[in-house]
Amino acid sequence: MARICGVCGKRPQVANLVSNAKNRVKRWVYPNVKTMRYTKQADSSGKVSRGKVCAKCVKGGKVTKVV
Repeated sequence: MARICGVCGKRPQVANLVSNAKNRVKRWVYPNVKTMRYTKQADSSGKVSRGKVCAKCVKGGKVTKVV
């Protein structure tokens, strides 16, 4: 399954791994996404969704975790 946030759309990025000799090698940087049940703060109906959400959306209050 893809590592994409269901709320903000954050996805893996390509970055350079730089050694002391300044050699550059491509590497992947993955977002911190977790599978959880959540409700969106913008949605007033309180509909519960299940999917992958990044930690930044949880900390920022865009979603509320449903237990």
